[in-house]
Amino acid sequence: EVQLVESGGGLVQPGGSLRLSCATSGFTFSNYAMSWVRQAPGKGLDWVSSINSGGGSTSYADSVKGRFTISRDNAENTLYLQMNSLKPEDTAVYYCAKYPTPGWGPGYDYWGQGTQVTVSS
Repeated sequence: EVQLVESGGGLVQPGGSLRLSCATSGFTFSNYAMSWVRQAPGKGLDWVSSINSGGGSTSYADSVKGRFTISRDNAENTLYLQMNSLKPEDTAVYYCAKYPTPGWGPGYDYWGQGTQVTVSS
């Protein structure tokens, strides 16, 4: 059974940092690209970042470029999102999602349950 379990969310002040983790199991993690996607209150899903299976290629939404860093540890089957210089508009539920391919493509086949990030003073 494929499982994606996010952790690391919480309440942080503007300008602060958080590191999200997504622990995975039930599939060969190193064979698949992964993404972080977020959903702000009352809004739709918003793609944040993607990383290919080997970790050598990444992509970011303009809204987070230069502030967030996606990474993965294929030995530990874990995906990360380092978030720095957080802004109130980063407040959202953050989901990790698995692509069905080594590179990113048109959709995802599995999602985690999400972790809440709240940026507020």
